[in-house]
Order: sequence, then C-alpha cells, then structure tokens
Amino acid sequence: MMLSPDQAADSDHPSSAHSDPESLGGADAKVLGSVSDLEPVEDAEADGKGGSRAALYPHPQQLSREEKRRRRRATAKYRSAHATRERIRVEAFNLAFAELRKLLPTLPPDKKLSKIEILRLAICYISYLNHVLDV
Repeated sequence: MMLSPDQAADSDHPSSAHSDPESLGGADAKVLGSVSDLEPVEDAEADGKGGSRAALYPHPQQLSREEKRRRRRATAKYRSAHATRERIRVEAFNLAFAELRKLLPTLPPDKKLSKIEILRLAICYISYLNHVLDV
C-alpha cells in the first residue's frame, strides 16, 4: 500500500497509526464493529492506485451469492452429503438401465451390454414394435 506525502508524515506519529479503523486488528476491531458498519473514509488512495483492506477481505455480508455458495460447498459436511446424494442417483440410474435391459431381446439373453448399447437396442426394438403394429 503506497502512502501519500500527507500520510507518510502522519505515519511517523505512533498515535495516528491506529486512527484508521481499517488498520485496527484484534480486540480493537471488535470494539468498533466490522469495516462495513463504518462510513467510507475519503483518502488519497481513492484514485484507484491503492486497494483497501475491505476490498481484499470482504465482510461475510458483502460476499456475492456465488461466493457464498462456493464457501458453503467447500465444507466437508456438504461434500459428504453431496457424495451420498450422487451415489444414490447413480444407483437409481443403473437400476433403471437394468430394468430396461430385462425388457430387450438379445442373444444370448444374459449378454452384458453397455449403457449406450442398451439405449441403441431399445430404440431399435421400439421402432420394430411400431412397425409390427402398423402392419
């Protein structure tokens, strides 16, 4: 963080070093509240050359919806629950393919088919049944 000439002169005085609410840390920050509760401070860095600490470390209430979602999804509890839901979904998916496979005629009847083969065979079988009904 670059200091303007005015701020550089003020930084020599230890009493002014803690007058900026954003530079406070630890117990002092708890007494004053969060950075978002304070009114914005006009200073020489407002020209865009320097960034404020609040911009680098936003208060949880200032996070975007997407950032909140990313943080929630990063927890071990969420990942574990998601993995369980995904496992149940894949098992249901595989059961549906097994049921469809039982309805399709193949030689030999117990031949192991991939999912794409089951789908292609089902399409052909349905079109064959439609043809039989039309005749």
